[in-house]
Amino acid sequence: MSNLSLRLPDSLHRKVRELAEEDDVSINQFIATAVAEKAAALLTMQYLEERGRRADPKLVAAIMSRVPDVPPGANDERPEPGRRSGARSPSPARARPRQRGKPRTRKGPA
Repeated sequence: MSNLSLRLPDSLHRKVRELAEEDDVSINQFIATAVAEKAAALLTMQYLEERGRRADPKLVAAIMSRVPDVPPGANDERPEPGRRSGARSPSPARARPRQRGKPRTRKGPA
């Protein structure tokens, strides 16, 4: 495990502390999870771009020609321009399972 000194603006630090408390995790775990999520997103994009470069355009066209020409079903419409796909308003009460394992102990102010 590595140590990293991180400088955050006070306002962001306060917000991270609040969000970590809402999720019932330490600030360290909250930031580590956020970094892991961002890394996974970037690595997924790299993987999909590489797979896309290896695709056979003729095979893709043949597969797509088998897709029926019907209107989208419920909840299958394209998102409105300017709105991210899957964007939701934040939920005031997040129901997240508690982490199992050793109980977490806080050491000094975060």
